[in-house]
Amino acid sequence: QVQLVESGGGAVQAGSSLRLSCAASGGTFSSYAMGWFHQAPGKERELVAAISRTGFNTYYADSVKGRFTISRDNAKLTVYLEMKSLKPEDTAVYYCAADRTGIWDTLGRTPGEYDYWGQGTQVTVSS
Repeated sequence: QVQLVESGGGAVQAGSSLRLSCAASGGTFSSYAMGWFHQAPGKERELVAAISRTGFNTYYADSVKGRFTISRDNAKLTVYLEMKSLKPEDTAVYYCAADRTGIWDTLGRTPGEYDYWGQGTQVTVSS
């Protein structure tokens, strides 16, 4: 069983930056791909960025390419999402999730592929 705890959300103005962190415990962190999803009110949960267990493979939604960077530190059992040039449309609850990929260096792109979820952290961007 993996526990995930997000931190770093907040209320900022457009153009600002935030760094989200997700600390994992209770499992073999290096055997999980990790993803950051967001969910705005009334909308479905969407993948923002994902990173494979080694960090070699990454994925970004088109809406955040060039602005967000996902990274992980397997020694610290933590995954990060660096968010720059934030826009009001980035406003959402951001969730960290773990995808048990075992030996494969792949990553999931849909919520159903992820096995464990954090509680979420709110990001609010005002114009």
